[in-house]
Amino acid sequence: MTKTKELNSKATHLLQRNEGIPFNTAFFDHININKSAVERRAATLPNRRTVKKEWQAAWLLKAISCMDLTTLAGDDTRGNVTRLCAKARSPVRLDLLEAMGMADVNLHTGAVCVYHNLIPFAKEALEGSGIPIAAVSTGFPAGKISFEEKIREIELSVAAGATEIDIVISRDLVLESKWKALYDEVAACRKACGAAHMKTILATGEIPTYTKVAKASWVSMMAGSDFIKTSTGKESVNATLPVSLVMIRAIRAYYELTGFKVGFKPAGGIQKAKQALDWLILMKEELGDEWLNPELFRFGASSLLGDIERQLEHFVTGRYSAGYRHPMA
Repeated sequence: MTKTKELNSKATHLLQRNEGIPFNTAFFDHININKSAVERRAATLPNRRTVKKEWQAAWLLKAISCMDLTTLAGDDTRGNVTRLCAKARSPVRLDLLEAMGMADVNLHTGAVCVYHNLIPFAKEALEGSGIPIAAVSTGFPAGKISFEEKIREIELSVAAGATEIDIVISRDLVLESKWKALYDEVAACRKACGAAHMKTILATGEIPTYTKVAKASWVSMMAGSDFIKTSTGKESVNATLPVSLVMIRAIRAYYELTGFKVGFKPAGGIQKAKQALDWLILMKEELGDEWLNPELFRFGASSLLGDIERQLEHFVTGRYSAGYRHPMA
């Protein structure tokens, strides 16, 4: 299997950050998304583009390098986080990597994502690995805390060692089209993040139209978001290909306007290797190869890694293994 230099992220972010632009409704007032066209385009992807054999294995390894390996359960403990970090450092069994000629590439996930109180345990477990620590913040998942509490929570997570912050927006501001208030909120969160990269979660399952998703994407990017993210994973509807298409095209238009590359993170409900391939194909077709790296694309996932590892074992051995043969995340 051909090795690629881009497989893993570096210990530090290399891309120019999105500095944001002044609020101006002229950039998004005209947006009116054609729901049927978006869903028709998204529906073509799983059937029109497929990758097989060694190419599929290579794409799945790429998916691992773009994964925010996540635990956001109410019963999380230090042991859970330590195990998660061990899996992030060594996401695929060594014998499988050796069989694919990939044992020396230092494959690891794009980041580990945890609650604020678990950051110290993740920091200890990831020491020396270069793997970023992402922390959910601002009253995740509902965001129903005061503005002052949101800012303080961000500052505390950064001080504890988080290098990426996943914030949630106040959904009522989107529902009521209070775009300037949303801009001000996200911009203040960006300032509080300091050097930590900020991913802005739109919670698209709670936004009623694609048009509002597109406008919320624009406002979040204008306010300085380094990534825009579909979901918390706690909504009844999480990442879907149609809503991802809307957000990705907003990213493309923002880049064409400003020259800033904003990342994209689908999260929630992506559990199978085939789904990961669908999103990678969507990114490649809509934004190109330069977005297919952990600096600009992440999966929010917990159970996805297990299925990818099973698919890689099938590629190597021709047989599907039981889940217990692979170390748990």
